[in-house]
Amino acid sequence: MASPPSASKSSGASVSRSKISRDKLASAADSMLLSAVTRSNASPAPPGALPTSASRSRTSREHMSSLADDMLRASLTKSRGSTTFMPPPSEPPSYRTQVTISPGAQAETLKRRKSELQQELDRAKAKVLPRNTKGLFKAACSTDLMFVIDATNPMEPYIDAAKENVKKIVADIRAAYLGESDVRIAVAIYRDHQCQPNVEFLDFTTSVEDVHQFLDRVGTDWGRDFPEDVLGGLQRALHASWKQQTRCLIHIGDAPPHGQGLHDMSAASDNFYTPGSEPHRLVYQPLIAKLVQLNINYVLLRIGSYTDRMSLTFAQVYGDGNAKLNSANKYYNTLHSGLYGSGTSSHPGSLTGRNPQYEELQLGSSYHDIRHLVVSTVSSSIARTAGRLTLSLKRVNSPQQAMSPNMMTAIQEDEDSGDTISSGIKVPLETIPPRWDMPSWFTEKLEMEGFCPDVMVHDASTLSDMMDAPENIKLSVVELTINARSQPFAQGSLRTAAYARTAISTNPFVLKKFIDDSHGRAEVAEDMRMQALCKAFALEFNGLLKIEPPLDFIVTSCLQSKTGPAASKKKTCCSLEPYIPGTYVKYNNNAGWVNEDLADDQFNQMAQAFSHFTFERSWGHLLVDDLQGVGHLLTDPSVQTKDDNILNLNDTNLHVEGFKFFFAAHRCNSFCEQLGLISSGDMLITGDFKFRERWPTMDPTVCCSNKLCRSIIHLASAHQSNQYPDLHWCDKCWPQLQASMAITTCLEAGPPHKFEVSSFYHESQGQVPPRKCPAHREKDTSGSSAAAVGGNLWNKMKSAGPTGSISGRSW
Repeated sequence: MASPPSASKSSGASVSRSKISRDKLASAADSMLLSAVTRSNASPAPPGALPTSASRSRTSREHMSSLADDMLRASLTKSRGSTTFMPPPSEPPSYRTQVTISPGAQAETLKRRKSELQQELDRAKAKVLPRNTKGLFKAACSTDLMFVIDATNPMEPYIDAAKENVKKIVADIRAAYLGESDVRIAVAIYRDHQCQPNVEFLDFTTSVEDVHQFLDRVGTDWGRDFPEDVLGGLQRALHASWKQQTRCLIHIGDAPPHGQGLHDMSAASDNFYTPGSEPHRLVYQPLIAKLVQLNINYVLLRIGSYTDRMSLTFAQVYGDGNAKLNSANKYYNTLHSGLYGSGTSSHPGSLTGRNPQYEELQLGSSYHDIRHLVVSTVSSSIARTAGRLTLSLKRVNSPQQAMSPNMMTAIQEDEDSGDTISSGIKVPLETIPPRWDMPSWFTEKLEMEGFCPDVMVHDASTLSDMMDAPENIKLSVVELTINARSQPFAQGSLRTAAYARTAISTNPFVLKKFIDDSHGRAEVAEDMRMQALCKAFALEFNGLLKIEPPLDFIVTSCLQSKTGPAASKKKTCCSLEPYIPGTYVKYNNNAGWVNEDLADDQFNQMAQAFSHFTFERSWGHLLVDDLQGVGHLLTDPSVQTKDDNILNLNDTNLHVEGFKFFFAAHRCNSFCEQLGLISSGDMLITGDFKFRERWPTMDPTVCCSNKLCRSIIHLASAHQSNQYPDLHWCDKCWPQLQASMAITTCLEAGPPHKFEVSSFYHESQGQVPPRKCPAHREKDTSGSSAAAVGGNLWNKMKSAGPTGSISGRSW
């Protein structure tokens, strides 16, 4: 990757002072002033005490501010452009301590705060134990596959189809999972109680020939009524030697079980109509509950409508959000409307959780579709298993543990396998919709300081530099007043989310706080840098494909309160990000799941191609996945890294195992073809990596200059202001820039005069609005906020070829 650009040195020494003298005085004054203006109004310091306490009296604070003013005044010349401090007599006395800090002092402040943040990151990384992800992919994709098949006479073609396809099914699964999947197969055959034998069984085996021979010996028979001994077949399946982490039960049958409530037939059609009256005295609830407890994914290959009631009742045991009926099932709306017990009322089309699932798929008379349906079922089950294993990965305590081949927690068969909040704390949540236009509705006022990404000019080396070293992801210091709801509207495993507004902007935001004190600014900062990196990938991706609207990632700011609560004195750490209204859609995750319900959707295909592009563009060092959001705007991605020491504060980083999960599920589409992507999962097997080296010219693209927005926009549609040249504004921020323009009086000594200022502009840059006109305040020339992309990029991406490496610096 390209080397980081060398930092340019600021010029402009004082006319009446040497540069060294002025810088020393300015730096000392800035440090004293920053120390003074952030003091609390706690009890006054004793007379004669040195100014080192964390709390100062108002008198002490004003004294320090005055001393800092005197020192800074002495370091500056009185030529045009210099800064003076006495306001016109008409101005309120409260403005007498207002200071315009020089660009040099601002640079020193940024440098100091970044150094503090890096020290915090280093301490956090030193404390965190590494997670051993080695073997995660193999553990998740190794599968126990149980066939439960009705062997009455009408089912003979389906038994033959299963026998013919079993070898292909195993081969397909192994090929899909890069040859690492160990597949074991078992078969439970059931008929009815009057048939002999009633149930036949083959326990799990890796021998496809044994399965083939077993099915070849199976004979069919007629029952004496229409229902069959489904519960007997399920009971036998439960007692198989389940071992692998991924467990699938494939049920193929055209008739329901015996018992009222499991079918819609009359008592005359069922010889065992009363539940529990069968010879083995089984009832369905304990059997299905045991399947759930054993983390067995249940799939019914539906042949006709006679099993519809059975499928509904089984789905209800699997529970809310963990079941999906086929749309042809007459009870589909009953389950998915939430009117009947616990249905999947929210998103019936997406089974993305980590719990075992019940799903009904249409087989009908097309028994040759068994192979495709079984393989797709196993794939979705593996993705859920991987998600569960990711949560249970243990941190290693020694080099010996790091070498352990299996650090995944085994399935706990006697415990609840449901998702839990890792903090163990459940917070009462907001239930009413946000009232953005009612200032009094926001009950909490927070004075915050921190960092946000500073998107500079994006050229041919920017993304490479960002991938090479974390300090190349430029940061800006921000100070913000945030008004938020004290009660959150959502809770995750580690953080809560509350509605929020800044003091000036009308843009809606989300304020995320950690639930407990075990996490701090380091985790938020790593997430901020990660999302900035994703946006840099998106800038180039959009420019190459000329996408409209552009694919984008929200920007995240890393903040902490200026002072902590009086009791603990510990500062509150949080993140601020734009609120995205609308319906969230998940496109893929970090465990091999892709949204098949949107297989033909253009943006879904674009999202899958974007993940592939990030792997190719980074020469196999990084991969962005876990894509989700509203429309074209994405949030909360994961970044998988080749280096185990990068992004190691983030538990969604599965490293090389994450690469394997992606390529096991990814199918290249037209966008991959347009980009000319040539990397594939086969390279992870052979170790022979090849990547595209030459890229086409890109159309110019920019980011909104609001540091809290940073929306990607096409240069042609960006708004520009004569007052703030070289900056670009999106359609949402541009009206606010104009509306917040106001006339104010300059505080410079001399004849009173006024100037125009936009309070929105300065808040968007993380600054307090100035009290002096442009002629009387020094201009900060530390960098431009323009984020333009374009030109002939990457004639050759890396002269070193695929063996070139990203530095091992930790993000």
